[in-house]
Amino acid sequence: MATHQDTAAAEGAGLKDVVVDTLSAAGTAIRQLASGLSTALLAPLVLLWAAVTAVTSPVGVGLLMAPAVLRALHALAGKERARLGRWGPEVVSPDPPPTRLRLALVDPATRRELRWLVRHATLGLLLGLLGALLPLLAVRDTTFPLYWQLAPKDATATSLGFGSAHSWPDALAVSLLGLGWIIIILGLGPGMARLQMRPGRQLLAAGPDVDLSLRVAELTATRAAALDAHAVELRRIERSLHDGTQNRIVSVTVLLGAARRMVARDPAGADELLERAQSAAEQALAELRAVSRSILPPVLDDRGLAGALLGLAAQSAVPCTIDVDVPERCAAAVEATAYFVVAEALTNIAKHSGAHNAAVTARGRGGRLRLRVEDDGRGGADEDGGSGLTGIRRRIAALDGNLTLASPPGGPTTLEVDLPCGS
Repeated sequence: MATHQDTAAAEGAGLKDVVVDTLSAAGTAIRQLASGLSTALLAPLVLLWAAVTAVTSPVGVGLLMAPAVLRALHALAGKERARLGRWGPEVVSPDPPPTRLRLALVDPATRRELRWLVRHATLGLLLGLLGALLPLLAVRDTTFPLYWQLAPKDATATSLGFGSAHSWPDALAVSLLGLGWIIIILGLGPGMARLQMRPGRQLLAAGPDVDLSLRVAELTATRAAALDAHAVELRRIERSLHDGTQNRIVSVTVLLGAARRMVARDPAGADELLERAQSAAEQALAELRAVSRSILPPVLDDRGLAGALLGLAAQSAVPCTIDVDVPERCAAAVEATAYFVVAEALTNIAKHSGAHNAAVTARGRGGRLRLRVEDDGRGGADEDGGSGLTGIRRRIAALDGNLTLASPPGGPTTLEVDLPCGS
């Protein structure tokens, strides 16, 4: 009997995981499709401008517009590369493309950008619009039975623009259409997102024949930042040991020596010194533990990233909620960086923001770990203004990650971090 119960429990847990993963994948796909509109809405305008330039070039007008069109094309392609990098592996850009017409006509990267522009202005735009509209259609039709009696008598019942509801069965039939939209989102959403991103990943990345010296220079700078961050961390550990733990141990040694000399002539005084020595030893031990935790928190090995972040939330001076969905373990360096980023962010929130609540979200998808730390404080945080944020930025740069900070005056403040899981 117990075996059947265990099997049923395991099947229930497995089904729950499948449902959660499906919903999460669909939600991510919808956000990816909707984010594609940031470039897909501009793509037809740039494509039309390029067509007008090509048509009017024989009479000379297009030749004057060509540099501006090329700059707009390259800027839009760069924006799409940045978007794709936020949702997956980085798209390495080629050398700075030319803006002179004669050079652009023979430049392979420019021709690939034009091919991407045509696809993104058509299929990419269509998929982006579907990603934005499908959730609205699903909500509209699924909830139709709740308000159909309040609608005008001959109003269209469905989101497709036909049919009228005159009875409860009609209204329920409309809700079935809404369920159909939901099924489409769950089943086709991830594939639609991949289809929208595929042209950009294929056509906007640097080819094998492209000189990647700029990327090498960037990685060299990142490596220098990593070494600098490592040196800063070593100095911090040295100061903690020298100014704190070492002084405590010296104090213990002095107190023990004094107690040893006093034990024969003044046992009570020696006992007091031993008590002080024990207290100093306990403080030194606590400081050693704090230093060791700051190097690599043991809680990451014991409880994983989710447990470590829950521990940070429990210790936070500002009430904090944690939402972690990281199905697979990341590299130890990545998890440690995520831990320290959240710890430093929560410390900054408690010290400077005046917030009443904070929220930490962690998601692991597609080989990337994404963190989001939000608070309802006064805002005005400056990414370059404080040592805490500077330290966060250095840690993230050392792993070739990205940091985005939004903190308008009056709040709220949102810190977003994107890290490669395998670093």
